[in-house]
Amino acid sequence: MQSRWNDRDAGEAVDRYAKAGVDRDLALRVYTTRLLGADPKLVLHGGGNTSVKTRMRDLNGEETDVLCVKGSGWDMATIEPAGLPAVRLDPLRKLRTRESLSDEDMVKLQRANLIDPGAPNPSVETLLHAFLPHKFVDHTHSIAVLSLTDQPDGEALCREVYDGRMGFVPYIMPGFGLAKVSAEAFEADPKVEGLILLKHGIFTFGADAREAYERMIAMVSRAEDRLKRGRRSVFAGIQLPQSGAAQADIAPLVRGACSVEDGKADGAYKRFILDFRGGPAVLNFVNGAELARYSQQGVVTPDHVIRIKNRPLIAPPPEEGRLDAFKQGLRETVQAFVGHYEEYFARNNARCANSKRMLDPMPRVVLVPGLGLFGLGRSKKDARIAADLAESAVETITDAEAIGRFEALPEADLFDCEYWSLEQAKLGQGAEKPLAGQIALVTGAAGAIGAATAKAFAQAGAEIALLDIDEGAAKARAQEIGGAALAVRCDVTDARSTRAAFDKVVEIFGGLDIAISNAGAAWQGRIGDIDETTLRKSFELNFFAHQRVAQNAVRIMRAQGTGGALLFNVSKQAVNPGPNFGPYGLPKAATLFLVRQYALDYGSEGIRANAVNADRVRSGLLTDAMIAARSTARGLSEKDYMGGNLLGREVTADDVAQAFLFHALALKTTGDVTTVDGGNIAAALR
Repeated sequence: MQSRWNDRDAGEAVDRYAKAGVDRDLALRVYTTRLLGADPKLVLHGGGNTSVKTRMRDLNGEETDVLCVKGSGWDMATIEPAGLPAVRLDPLRKLRTRESLSDEDMVKLQRANLIDPGAPNPSVETLLHAFLPHKFVDHTHSIAVLSLTDQPDGEALCREVYDGRMGFVPYIMPGFGLAKVSAEAFEADPKVEGLILLKHGIFTFGADAREAYERMIAMVSRAEDRLKRGRRSVFAGIQLPQSGAAQADIAPLVRGACSVEDGKADGAYKRFILDFRGGPAVLNFVNGAELARYSQQGVVTPDHVIRIKNRPLIAPPPEEGRLDAFKQGLRETVQAFVGHYEEYFARNNARCANSKRMLDPMPRVVLVPGLGLFGLGRSKKDARIAADLAESAVETITDAEAIGRFEALPEADLFDCEYWSLEQAKLGQGAEKPLAGQIALVTGAAGAIGAATAKAFAQAGAEIALLDIDEGAAKARAQEIGGAALAVRCDVTDARSTRAAFDKVVEIFGGLDIAISNAGAAWQGRIGDIDETTLRKSFELNFFAHQRVAQNAVRIMRAQGTGGALLFNVSKQAVNPGPNFGPYGLPKAATLFLVRQYALDYGSEGIRANAVNADRVRSGLLTDAMIAARSTARGLSEKDYMGGNLLGREVTADDVAQAFLFHALALKTTGDVTTVDGGNIAAALR
């Protein structure tokens, strides 16, 4: 591990933050915190913490000694000065004289001494930072250090590696008790440059930011050097099926097996988004003959348990051509996992003074021999975090097994951390959006209606895939939405392109719940004069493409077994044909009946099929040039033409998007066509 300290960069950080009134100490604290947070071998997703002791003016303008410590939930890789709330130092240090201090009182006292009452909660390890005398203190969950400490003889191994340069602290849950014991460990030998917290992580400290940071790099490097010596090959492989299944075939089965009916309404499921990892190290791990031993020990550091539970689920090895058997075996495995988790909860909850409420028992990591691993989360972000932590665990456990034998904390300690209110607070308690955990795909996503629909579904909490033949335009729309929105090139008139696009969506998100078939174009001409080639082109895009999209969506939805929604953009031309629009209206009329056929054929499996019938919407179908021509032909202004309906109101792409969203949420509606045209009796269906 190499130091990434750079004098010029550090100076620039000091100068930049000085313009915002941030002093040198805090600026350098931010700078080195970011250096640590940017290295996934040290810190992942909100883990770790840092601090600096300095002086600052309070709201009364009086200078006071403060501890600026990482705020709970902040990510070290992107931290700003606001993420290091200042707490009055003297009141924190006085707490050390107490015999005990509850977690609740600790949080209250820390908040009561914030310089800024609106600042985030200081880290749960604030008192540990406060009780140490050093100006700068750094804490990480180094993979290499954990590989040493997560051994039956972890302390002896570390003492050999560090040769008196580090102090040692037995595992204690973070909080007041750990802070006191850590301070005592330092005071027993004030020459040490840091502390090894067994089965937890590493602290280093120094008189300045560079010293504390480079001590961290040096001590982690020592651990890395030890892991290179005396290694043995690990994870002898098992016999796998000769022909394994593809990720795009397996992901929907995993996703379906881990979904549960949530009881809010008939047809409502709690679903998860997936994130896949299948590199050589992961495959070596999941294909190991002793996978059931080393993967089921527990998490590598208790900080991870709130994200990925205490252990992953092991799926049976999938085999191409025998996916039904895999699906059945997987569902049985998930059922057994849930049962074991419920027993784990009951066993440990029984010893708690205050009874806990069980979290959902579904796994957050699924190991699939022959394929790789999946991280599960209620959003793509959470799924990616779970996969990152799982991949980190693979490296930690692999290194531990290469020089010894991996050993995690006892389950009682992991339970206490998993159900610790201060850890749960890191995840946030905000209400979920209505489409959380669902995946929505929109075709024709670069156009006005497609883009508005994708945006509306993203705002409702869904993960979004934007499909369009113009990939560049789709990417621009995806950037507007932000988050994990995915743009995929797709020619819906081509079977291979459509299949590949759907498989890509499954590979990225794990499956599909809502397909909005929106792509289309309006060919015009008198039906008796139109050439057959033009008519066939219109049918390809305005009918067969909808069928192709629906077929691929149903294939995935049936594999998941949790229902889904097929939503189609039909046209008023399907029920109220206009002159010279036969080439467009005829395939749209066929699509209207396609909607009803899917409702009939797949309703028993919970798959709903509905349509939106929109008219006079400024979009890819009704262009500005077409609007101008029609307005002129009728002797109307564009405004009067666009608002030429019973309500006298112009219909927008956002109005159409909201109609699609309504159908996505209407769990007891199928075979319906919702008209969005401001009122046109001639196009009314009933």
